[in-house]
Amino acid sequence: MSEWPDENRSNRYGRGSAGSQPESARVMRQVGRGQPGPGPSAPPYGGVPQQPTYVDGQGYGDQYDNGYNSGQVYGTPNGGGPQGPGGGRGPRRAPNWGRRIKWTAITLVTLLVVVSVSTYFWADSKLNRDVDLSKVIDRPEAGEGTNYLIVGSDSREGMSAEEKKDLHTGSADGKRTDSMMILHTGDNGSTLVSLPRDSNVEIPSFVGSESGKTYQGTGREVKLNAAYAEDGPELLVRTVEFNTGLRIDHYVEIGFAGFADIVDSVGGVEIEIPKGGMKDSKSGADFDAGKQTLNGEQALAFVRTRYALAGSDLDRTKNQQKFLSALANQVATPGTVLNPFKLYPTMGAGLDSLIVDKDMSLWDLADMFWAMKSVSGGDGKSMNMPISGSSNGNLLWDKAKVKTLVNELKNDEKVTVSGN
Repeated sequence: MSEWPDENRSNRYGRGSAGSQPESARVMRQVGRGQPGPGPSAPPYGGVPQQPTYVDGQGYGDQYDNGYNSGQVYGTPNGGGPQGPGGGRGPRRAPNWGRRIKWTAITLVTLLVVVSVSTYFWADSKLNRDVDLSKVIDRPEAGEGTNYLIVGSDSREGMSAEEKKDLHTGSADGKRTDSMMILHTGDNGSTLVSLPRDSNVEIPSFVGSESGKTYQGTGREVKLNAAYAEDGPELLVRTVEFNTGLRIDHYVEIGFAGFADIVDSVGGVEIEIPKGGMKDSKSGADFDAGKQTLNGEQALAFVRTRYALAGSDLDRTKNQQKFLSALANQVATPGTVLNPFKLYPTMGAGLDSLIVDKDMSLWDLADMFWAMKSVSGGDGKSMNMPISGSSNGNLLWDKAKVKTLVNELKNDEKVTVSGN
């Protein structure tokens, strides 16, 4: 028998009652009840209370519709937004185009500055500044304008046997100068002067670039390219300055492979092959007359050809001038400069291949290319060093004309001297 008193038991279910009869449904404020109809007012014993009716799919019936699921944002009828007169949506604010244009311009300028600065430092780091002009002694005084000594060497460094075969370079050890030019830039136009490698020059006193030892001049006369072969760029600069009296401000050198890579990177260079064409088994040249676009291999053959030309080395230097000017003109076109898919490969190929002096900057290099472009465009002058004859196979310079030429270049005057 239970010890709980009967009077504590209730007929209401859910309030601690132990009775078996469930209590009636509680009244819930949010649930509406319909009017009682005929019949019992309470569910029968054990029945289920009547459920509320949903009439519109958005809330409870009409009696207790509280606005849930209506899609409106609390506090703002009709989904929110600014209110206009009468509770409707107000006009949208007009976009601030001045502000948008301002920030777009700032973003573009910032991006351009970042890309430009990054490109500059990337390119500057690739320059091979291996030539020390401070080792050159007894130098002439500097004149007006800037003088570049541009050298094409027959260096085969880093080339495979297959590349040497394809480019017809041979396999000679060391390196020699295959072409030499002085490019003068100034206020009166640019002048490109080729120095034939067979030019007869005197080797002066000099300090060895590696040994630091002083070698006294003995009046020894050799071909100009022998100076480079004997002690490299520093002695070549010393020899050119001694024999001309013109101070060289910057030195630029490129080898066989680098030259071919630059030409290929710009998609080839269009050149006019002289009447009769060119054929030279030693350089690999085999061209018909007329305009054609040369790739790197063909371009190297073109600038090295001498046996296919009647004038030998003098005609070859003219072809070298013509091609280098055309190459500079091709590199400086908007199609190359404004196209990163051409610009960066061209810069990479060129900068990796160049050897310059320690004071050479990218601005100097750009100045040199623009000057060569102006020569190609007719705003400058290209010529050979004036020649008066030859001796034992060496070309003799015309001393009077050379003196006039050098004075005009020193004073940055318009060049009146003609070369061979």
